[in-house]
Amino acid sequence: MKALTYHGPGRRSWGEVPDPVILDPEDAVVRVDAVTICGTDLHILKGDVPEVTDGRILGHEAVGTVIETGPGVRTLAPGDRVLVSCISACGRCAYCRTGTYGQCTGGGGWILGHLTDGTQAEYVRTPFADNSLHKLPQGLNDETALLLADILPTAFEVGVRNGHVSPGDTVVIVGAGPIGLAAITTARLYSPAKIIAIDLATTRLDAARRAGADAVLTVADATDDAIRALSPDGLGADVAIEAVGLPDSFEQCTRIVRPGGRVANVGVHGKPATLHLESLWIRNVTITTGLVDTSSTPLLLDMLAAGQLDVAGLVTHRFGLDEMQDAYDVFADAGQNGALKVALFRT
Repeated sequence: MKALTYHGPGRRSWGEVPDPVILDPEDAVVRVDAVTICGTDLHILKGDVPEVTDGRILGHEAVGTVIETGPGVRTLAPGDRVLVSCISACGRCAYCRTGTYGQCTGGGGWILGHLTDGTQAEYVRTPFADNSLHKLPQGLNDETALLLADILPTAFEVGVRNGHVSPGDTVVIVGAGPIGLAAITTARLYSPAKIIAIDLATTRLDAARRAGADAVLTVADATDDAIRALSPDGLGADVAIEAVGLPDSFEQCTRIVRPGGRVANVGVHGKPATLHLESLWIRNVTITTGLVDTSSTPLLLDMLAAGQLDVAGLVTHRFGLDEMQDAYDVFADAGQNGALKVALFRT
């Protein structure tokens, strides 16, 4: 089969690799029908994730069709149409038993495209298939379902839920890429008074308005005072969601949050950020971090199938699976071409 493989910082290739096979009784092999590229993949290519070794097939999000199951798989069968979650869950360890699948100690967690071969390929082996694949309802198309593999549960769990977004809140989202836009969409479920989005690119700010942001600011205009002035009482954000993964954006979130507010870090950081405890300690600020657990995926899947989540416009560029290199180039240069989420389909 063909797949996208990593060969050290800045080096990737699309070419022939061995087909995946069942290695464990709980494995399934899935034919990839739709796949996407994540900002985390770009971090890997920059060398920010040293655990990823030479030759690793990247990718951790896909929609596909089960073609083979191991003898230990009970709830899936060949022909089932499934969502391949970005997180794998053994289902037995102490973390999995509380739904904290991202911290699985039984061989799961974020492993696809990280510690095992991932989804940017024609086929993928998926460990712990019963717990890590989700059957898709009739009528939900591949492109829409693809957004449930990572960005929607990540934004919802690590941003909105960790930040305890509540009715009447002022929510500031720094970064209006796919995760930031998904955070706007899912934050609206809790009826905040105002959602403010910040980004470098005007195209992404336009997308933020369409997603439901009440106000948008370019990075140049998003001074701390300007952000506070947009909150009803001038005190700043009840919840500041960091959706970029840069020291400046994280540090800005800690400055613009009001006393008693919450900073929810979602971005993947490759460099240290300064934590100014000398000014934060007295302000009762809560800071959360996290890897998505995907425990919310069934809920979000039901809401998406029922039309209760509007994700129109999140996918901006579409490719054939064999155009993977072109898709990477477009996604990596999103600021110039207005790319949000790219989707690649089996042709």
